[in-house]
Amino acid sequence: MKNPNKAPSFIIRYEKLADVLTDYDLASLGDAYTNFVCSLALSNLKGQPSGVKVKRKILAAALRKAGLRKHMPTRITRHTLADGAEALIVYAWLRNHMTLDESVAILQKHDDLTEGLTQLLKTIIGRITLA
Repeated sequence: MKNPNKAPSFIIRYEKLADVLTDYDLASLGDAYTNFVCSLALSNLKGQPSGVKVKRKILAAALRKAGLRKHMPTRITRHTLADGAEALIVYAWLRNHMTLDESVAILQKHDDLTEGLTQLLKTIIGRITLA
């Protein structure tokens, strides 16, 4: 029987936070997961099913506000910053550092999505152990 707490085999153990933030394949999965988490939070707040596509501007701002910009390469686009946020959010879930329910609960505490994502990223950083 498989261990339900074991991370999927395609997720490697990263040595540095920068490696997670710049993994564009992980960011691709993170895009879908982040939109799902935000959609669930919005659905709970509205009391009805709702879908949302989180804008890159919001994700990039949250990454900066969470103090993670320093772990990214210089001269990168807002798109790349947003990818970093998405990669980190899904990495935390895949490695069992943050549950889906916890992520949704953090987002629901904030009226502003940028602030909610900032707090989610800060919580994740407090839980993972990377250089």
